[in-house]
Amino acid sequence: MTKPIVAVVIPCYKVTAHIVQTLREIGPEVSYIYIVDDACPDGSGKLVEREVKDPRVKVIFHTENLGVGGATVSGYRAALESDAQIVVKLDGDGQMDPALIKDLIAPIVTGRADYTKGDRFDSLTGLSKMPGIRLFGNAGLTLLTKISTGYWNITDPTNGYTAIHRDALKALPLAMLSKRFFFESDILFRLSIYRAVVWDVPMVARYGTEKSNLSIVKTLWEFPWKHFKNFHKRLFYNYYLRDISAASIELPLGMLLWWFGVFSGLGALNSSLTNGIAASTGTVMIAVVPLILGFQLLLAFVSHDVSAVPTRPKHRQNLEW
Repeated sequence: MTKPIVAVVIPCYKVTAHIVQTLREIGPEVSYIYIVDDACPDGSGKLVEREVKDPRVKVIFHTENLGVGGATVSGYRAALESDAQIVVKLDGDGQMDPALIKDLIAPIVTGRADYTKGDRFDSLTGLSKMPGIRLFGNAGLTLLTKISTGYWNITDPTNGYTAIHRDALKALPLAMLSKRFFFESDILFRLSIYRAVVWDVPMVARYGTEKSNLSIVKTLWEFPWKHFKNFHKRLFYNYYLRDISAASIELPLGMLLWWFGVFSGLGALNSSLTNGIAASTGTVMIAVVPLILGFQLLLAFVSHDVSAVPTRPKHRQNLEW
């Protein structure tokens, strides 16, 4: 067993105010640092080349802006070409404390996880520092991500402070990952298909003068639809293509009965209002019984989905501190 070889990937776009200090805070446990200048108009990459003399740092330049996902993938590809065994992704805006890297990779090093994410919601003290709009937005996106990926054990799925084992990274279809801000959720969806083990690692984000490039309006418009598509893809892959279980029957049968009950009930209500005659007990039961049974079957499916969160890591444990 050997100590882990760690690489750090930092996508850069308008982070000139923080990137140099962020690099100075990265400790000796990291062997490679890949700075990806994503066609930054402020010249983040050039600034790093001028100001940072750390031999671990390599700057990758994009001729066009690909988004945080596209920039991270470029860094991932570079890390895979090295002998790095664990790849950490952090942002260059100063929100993510590099001192937490050892904590972030610990579950991977000890063979308990394939992928880890920072969890800003573990501490109430940390939550009090988060801007209200971010807190509200993250709560909604967290629920959507849990449903679409099946990682019900993850508290802060949109967090961009992550670490991944080389084996899991190689298994991902990097070219198919979302290139923009949906990247964090999309990679969780891909990991769920791979059946990778994902863990939360408590952290406190540092909020200061940095400005987010994420558009709230664009997020509200794009993210729900993308989660909707990933959810149905996951259902097909995990419950019908890869394996068939009781949950594979509970979901469609539950949906069928529930909708039958809803439409039967609405039809009976409309008839009563139109004719002025109260629906008979039998008519009511025709709507209520399928509604209740359908709801129970859907609850059974959700219970199965929650219990099906992967717990056996995919990578080989060959690391130690």
